[in-house]
Amino acid sequence: MSLHIGVPGALATRDELAIDPVVAATRLLGCVVESRLPMVEGTEESEPVSVRLVEVEAYRGADDPASHCYRGRTPRNDVMFGPAGHLYVYFVYGMHFCANVVCLTDGVAGAVLLRGAEVVGGVEKARERRPSARNDAELAKGPARLTSVLGLHRDHDGIDLTDPASPVRLRWGAEVPASSVRTGPRVGVASAISTPWRFWQDGSSAVSTYRRGGRRRTPTAGGTG
Repeated sequence: MSLHIGVPGALATRDELAIDPVVAATRLLGCVVESRLPMVEGTEESEPVSVRLVEVEAYRGADDPASHCYRGRTPRNDVMFGPAGHLYVYFVYGMHFCANVVCLTDGVAGAVLLRGAEVVGGVEKARERRPSARNDAELAKGPARLTSVLGLHRDHDGIDLTDPASPVRLRWGAEVPASSVRTGPRVGVASAISTPWRFWQDGSSAVSTYRRGGRRRTPTAGGTG
């Protein structure tokens, strides 16, 4: 049984992503995020870095206490309210950026945090962006490392992943059998800590280490929210 609904290699469409984040999360496993963002801001696009998603987390809105949108719409979380197919990027702990694919319909909050990925294109460029990685499996192992490898930061909040002209795009990848997908609690959230909305592909060395959340942190919307 396959979880995908798109043709491998094709750009994901807005309609394909305008679904419940929990469903979208499983479908995004195996998808490829391609970034042509330059190494230095303001210069021309660089050779692409492509990553294959192996770990994600789903976040909703008013019914998800771990979400950035649980208490309503703000300038910070505005992109998470749609339309689907855009990138929601936020700064966390004063040092890292995290990226999410927006889901659901326009005006309804929902997104999927990109937690872990395997670099499948532009490995040398990825190594330049993550020189501290001990091996290639660690290049995009965790949400902050993943965004770093792709060159993403807060200025890229709202980028349309479904636009062929966008410097960051989301493509359907090779099919991922449902039998290889595992699920469990989300990482590091302060609320709804047992909700099993983290999904990962079993056997991938790019899946991040699980850390149970608690009172010591503020919600991270992946925390997306």
